[in-house]
Amino acid sequence: MSTTYAISMGDRGRVVVPLSLRTKQEWSQGTNLIFIETQSGAFLTSREQAKSLLRKQLAGESLVDELIAQRHHEALGDDNDGS
Repeated sequence: MSTTYAISMGDRGRVVVPLSLRTKQEWSQGTNLIFIETQSGAFLTSREQAKSLLRKQLAGESLVDELIAQRHHEALGDDNDGS
């Protein structure tokens, strides 16, 4: 669902987000938008979309739980080797 929109920057850095994009993204007047700058460029998203993206990226197994499980496994292995 990737689409490219060509826009021009106006005076004082103003841009107009195309209606079709605003409609697809469910952005209306007053929607808080943020630019995210990366080494690859800048991306425009709503705050809610950015929060959702971060939650998805951080979801999954906890690194702490993974480390504890690994240490527990190593400890059991050490006990079994000594018997």
